[in-house]
Amino acid sequence: MPGLVCGKKRLTESNMCFSSSVQQDNPTRSKSNSRLTSQGADDFHGPILPGLPDDVAEYCLALVPRSNFPAMGGVCKRWRLFIQSKEFITVRKLAGMLEEWLYVLVMDAEGKGSHWEVLDCFGHKHQLLPQMPGPVKAGFGVVVLNGKLLVMAGCSMINGTGLASADVYQYDSCLNSWSKLANMNVARYDFACAEVNGMVYVVGGYGMDGESLSSAEVYNADADKWTLIESLRRPRWGCFACGFAGKLYVMGGRSNFTIGNSRFVDVYNPDGHTWREMKNGCVMVTAHAVLGKKLFCMEWKNQRKLSIFNPKDNSWKMVPVPVSGSSSIGFRFGILDGKLLLFSLEEEPGCCTLLYDPNAAPGSEWQTSQIKPSGLCLCSVTIKA
Repeated sequence: MPGLVCGKKRLTESNMCFSSSVQQDNPTRSKSNSRLTSQGADDFHGPILPGLPDDVAEYCLALVPRSNFPAMGGVCKRWRLFIQSKEFITVRKLAGMLEEWLYVLVMDAEGKGSHWEVLDCFGHKHQLLPQMPGPVKAGFGVVVLNGKLLVMAGCSMINGTGLASADVYQYDSCLNSWSKLANMNVARYDFACAEVNGMVYVVGGYGMDGESLSSAEVYNADADKWTLIESLRRPRWGCFACGFAGKLYVMGGRSNFTIGNSRFVDVYNPDGHTWREMKNGCVMVTAHAVLGKKLFCMEWKNQRKLSIFNPKDNSWKMVPVPVSGSSSIGFRFGILDGKLLLFSLEEEPGCCTLLYDPNAAPGSEWQTSQIKPSGLCLCSVTIKA
């Protein structure tokens, strides 16, 4: 498959995101629009539901089925802001109303673009996401924060030249809409990213001129602000990150001070604002996911075994994958209902999704699943809202 050239480096289209034009507001405003604006301000300062305390009204709104959220967001600004808030997810959780969905980035049939689709635990496709503003990108980062999907940075082709981006877009799964967030301080692609304790961290990657980066930064959603933090000891790219016990782990990829792929694990402690180093990480990882309190990886040279990392004792466990055939046929991971899904990159009609249940009885951990995206899975995230 043809690649996307950015600076001096080459990126595959398998990470390609989608694009759309940004709609602009009509500059012509009527008197009726002014009245609506005034009414909207009154809605914002008034009660959520007349006659009810706000905490009771919030609980009532949290009981509404998720499919009605976009319509609810159009009732008034007060409702919309509540649905967009972290408190809404908290109240939904307390009410036992959280719904878990799998958001899968799927390659289009022609292989020239991609789209997001939403699956439930039965494999039913519920919707396609609206297209995100901005140019087509590769090498971007994806995380989930407060029940929302963040697509960060990446590399795009502008007038035939590959340019690293600092753009960040957020998809609100409740309101089914995209919005623009604050730009990162450093434009980058092929970097590591993860959420830790309600903050989003990005580390390393390639910069504007294709140079390898050691810089790292953190995003505070409450302030909509990115802040640079202590850099890595060495530049690192093509790596991945995850969060355990309040710390950020950066693994895999390459660095300037190693030959080939790096086994070093960089661990960042947000409390002490310091990095430390371990030496027993994965090498080149083609898929990874955090399930429970463990990390599941698929390595490029060993795609017939799961590598499972336990951060409690920094140990690895290898679990055979029950498939035969070429070891070059890999997988992408998904997580749903506490189980690991393995989406095959082989598009043969007979291929099915493998399911690994870490809590099943010994000997019955592996099953097959009906959950399957409509095309080749590029990446997936789980959102509870």
